[in-house]
Amino acid sequence: MDLRSRLAAILAGLGVDDNAAGALFDELAERYGEPVRHYHVLGHVEEVLGWLDVLGEDLEDRTAVELAAWFHDAVYDPTASDNEDRSARLAVDRLGALGVPDALSGEVARLVRLTRTHRADPADLDGAVLLDADLAVLGSAPDDYDRYRAAIRLEYGFVAETEFRLGRAAVLRSLAEGSCYRTPTGRDRLEARARANIARELADLGGA
Repeated sequence: MDLRSRLAAILAGLGVDDNAAGALFDELAERYGEPVRHYHVLGHVEEVLGWLDVLGEDLEDRTAVELAAWFHDAVYDPTASDNEDRSARLAVDRLGALGVPDALSGEVARLVRLTRTHRADPADLDGAVLLDADLAVLGSAPDDYDRYRAAIRLEYGFVAETEFRLGRAAVLRSLAEGSCYRTPTGRDRLEARARANIARELADLGGA
């Protein structure tokens, strides 16, 4: 996937020229390339965009969802608890500077903020698709899942092992409450494998 061209195309539909779109891509690529990141990198954005193509046939606002995918982890500090809010505010700022209408940038920010809790109203199709795409890694093949969990551990390398195990187990149990996925396609294609992966990781965490 040519990520630069994909972002330029979505922004071109909003009247943003190639130079401005390229500058935004360069900034986002730099952010996603920060040394602290091991999973929340540009490759994760590419995976989310790929799953949007699979899950998002009936989106109400495809432009907003796609831009939210670009911005949802634009600010990432593993020691902070407000990354999603800061990412949402960054989206409003950068999109506003490009002349994107306030209503659209506001919807992008709303969608980005959903990724903090991974909870969305049942009627919120756009939110459901974004969240399923963001969590598609849970339903990946076992080897890919193991690389994901290893990368997450590296991002939290400053956390002691016992504390990490407790926190990680709590996150996994929260994600597995009810269904891991909100869209029919997400459930059909990813749910069973996600539950198997989560159960295996929880067992490895020692029942924390």
